[in-house]
Amino acid sequence: MSNQSVTAPRGFLAAGLASGVKVSGKRDLGLLVCPTGAVAAAMFTTNRIASAAVQVSREHIETRKTYAVVVNSGNANACTGKKGMANARAMCARTAGHLGVEPQEVLVASTGIIGHQLPMDKVTAGIDQAAPLLSDTAQAGLDFAHAIMTTDTRCKQAYREVKLGRATARIAGTVKGAGMIGPNMATTLLFITTDAAISKSSLGKALSEAIGGSLNRLTVDGHQSTNDTAILLASGLAGNDRITGPSSNYRKFLAALTDLCTDLVHQMALDAEGATRMFQVVVKGAASKAEATKAARAVADYPLFKCAVHGGDPNWGRIICAVGSSGVKLDPDKVSCKLDGLFVFRNGAPTDFSVKEASKIISQRQFVITVDLGAGRHSDFYYGCDLSAEYVRINADYHT
Repeated sequence: MSNQSVTAPRGFLAAGLASGVKVSGKRDLGLLVCPTGAVAAAMFTTNRIASAAVQVSREHIETRKTYAVVVNSGNANACTGKKGMANARAMCARTAGHLGVEPQEVLVASTGIIGHQLPMDKVTAGIDQAAPLLSDTAQAGLDFAHAIMTTDTRCKQAYREVKLGRATARIAGTVKGAGMIGPNMATTLLFITTDAAISKSSLGKALSEAIGGSLNRLTVDGHQSTNDTAILLASGLAGNDRITGPSSNYRKFLAALTDLCTDLVHQMALDAEGATRMFQVVVKGAASKAEATKAARAVADYPLFKCAVHGGDPNWGRIICAVGSSGVKLDPDKVSCKLDGLFVFRNGAPTDFSVKEASKIISQRQFVITVDLGAGRHSDFYYGCDLSAEYVRINADYHT
């Protein structure tokens, strides 16, 4: 099969296996390695309570080159005190030992249950077993993608190519995240590799911009994790002229990166805990961009509307209610709402629409809600998904 995993860009190896952290026996430990050393950029949770892995990676991302990322799932290593910090550092050191590099040249990420110490005997043995399995094959990339999952029902991968002058650069990514997803890094773990030659500052800017227009526009339940981590590694082996600042090549790279992140966002939304469909809320006519964002999020986060979506119920009143209670400026006599192309509310009054047609729209796997506030010229959007009984079941049983 053609390789579209994180090992597709030149210069990357991966491995993923079951170390025993998960009682299910599923893969729970992954390594992603760039033997020649990569330029790295990262974004982390803005939650004031951050996992040990996030704290350690925030330090290590400052190094000039990064050679590896070590990841475990099934245990968040969050709220675990000094011992948790020591364990996160030990994971970096163990991985670095296998590669002959410094511990600070390794990044670490964790996801899973909060408040439990890592079973370091299993984690250490897992790293030792994974190191000899490192490979640039599609299967190795897929094994890594499976190793980062928790309540996800399927692994999520995306791949893009972009022409940079005479060279063709590859970008590949994998993400995990199905619940505890709110804006401000709406993902639990995201790993992207590219062989584009690019400076550290330009790479960081590109990652921030791409996530701002994709992952930071998704809400499943409005809550960000203690462990949210996005890491972008660039091997520089594509052969393009190095991107060092604003240029046509930077814009091309950013567009491809944003497109890849948007693909992963759609996969996340459609695999959200218990989700059966996703929607995009587009708010127009806002007094400011910030108000458009606020109103769009209010709809995407509204549990009553999310439940209506699950039932295929075109209850547009809940959309208007969410917008009205968000506190943004609007003109009640100009507010309009449509589902895909069907107006259900126009200039402050309901339209004579077909309920059957509206229900058909809202029952699709994906649809768009457009709300015009009639208060200005600004717009923004948010992604959301339905809320089902399965979501409650998954989270009621998560710890046990």
